[in-house]
Amino acid sequence: MLAAMPPTSPTPVNRDEAPPRAAAETPLRERGDACPGALRLHAADDGRLARLRLPAGLLTLRQAQALAGAAERLGDGHLDLTSRGNVQLRGLGGSCGAELAELLHEAGLLPSETHERVRNIVASPLAGLDELPSADVQLWAHELDGLLCASARAAALSGRFLFALDDGRGDVAALGADVTLLARRDGSAVVRTGANRSGPRVTPEDAPRAALLAAETFLTFAEASGSGAWRVRELPAEDGRGLEAAVRARLADAGIATEYVTDTTARDPEGDPPLPGSVMSPDGTVALSVHARLGRLSVAQWRLLATAANGPLRVTPWRGVIVPGVAPAAADGLLDRLRTAGLITDPGSPWHGVGACTGRPGCAKALADVRSDAAAAVSRHGSGGLPVYWSGCARRCGHPQGRWVDVVATGEGRYDISVQADVPHTTTGPEPGLELADAVAAARTTPLTR
Repeated sequence: MLAAMPPTSPTPVNRDEAPPRAAAETPLRERGDACPGALRLHAADDGRLARLRLPAGLLTLRQAQALAGAAERLGDGHLDLTSRGNVQLRGLGGSCGAELAELLHEAGLLPSETHERVRNIVASPLAGLDELPSADVQLWAHELDGLLCASARAAALSGRFLFALDDGRGDVAALGADVTLLARRDGSAVVRTGANRSGPRVTPEDAPRAALLAAETFLTFAEASGSGAWRVRELPAEDGRGLEAAVRARLADAGIATEYVTDTTARDPEGDPPLPGSVMSPDGTVALSVHARLGRLSVAQWRLLATAANGPLRVTPWRGVIVPGVAPAAADGLLDRLRTAGLITDPGSPWHGVGACTGRPGCAKALADVRSDAAAAVSRHGSGGLPVYWSGCARRCGHPQGRWVDVVATGEGRYDISVQADVPHTTTGPEPGLELADAVAAARTTPLTR
């Protein structure tokens, strides 16, 4: 049962925007990156955790079935979708690492053991599947993945370093990647580093290699700074400013012709993530966009998605799956089956826009069972308004980008609630004393003023 907020408590419910959580100083790390992977399993309270990188979120039917078998035989019978379009297996036994690795090798999901944690590549999931003209970011992802795995230098990247390949609609360009390829209408691509909105423009043929060279240039800056930076945004300010120029110089040395683009800010696309539902594809088939409740799928749900697709599944950075190639006559009936199975198939679903980390009992750092509390809030108020993300502690693992309601457990059944945004704003919200579900619902519908 959700705890009520004491009427006299000055609980910070939906106050003015919470201050940015970026570190005031550049981090200085003395240990290596412990980000989990498919071979380096993380010890959680509910067993071992494996995180499998899926460049562009692509999974063939055979690979999807292999993951279902692994979750069923070795894990807890579920698959978790991450905010980078990857898949996690939880509840793994302590001695299953070799068996899991063999299974992944056989399915073609481990092309390089030395690079398996650095294959963090997101791509516009509807590219080529809807009516919008788009660059072939799936091809870019395939080529970039091959280049990454062939680069001994790239093996030093952190498991947190992210590539985003945007087909021009602006969806994954907004995810805060370290290196972004943003396609332009003329077919070229702008290579961006970190939060920069300018950068060198390259031909589509050179785009994947340019992205790799940008990442390798970042490594040089990170090592020279002595900061131990894992992400571009963690570089000292002067290095962050110099990285863009260094990338241009590195591309020139590699024989890649560039043209510097400085005027992209005013024309930046602002594409939204794929909504749940059906999308008509240019080839006359239908692609289904389906989201998982709180990012978690049972093996049965996963297999239903896999067998419905006529082509590779596309796992999205918004904890969803794109099912391509469905016959138009079968699309509505299949959506009904998926909805009945507990998946989100319509934007009006009360679960749409609701996310949560693992929380208790799976995570030792969590201060609450956030999934249960989020489910209780959904059952009370349903859907509407800003996305909301429930975090078991102040680390906020897996939180979204852009504007969202931040619900953070502070212990003893209490939460801090605020509105996070990518632009300065103020909010007006509910009075202290509201129950948690009421306060979250009010925060999701509070108007923003800039």
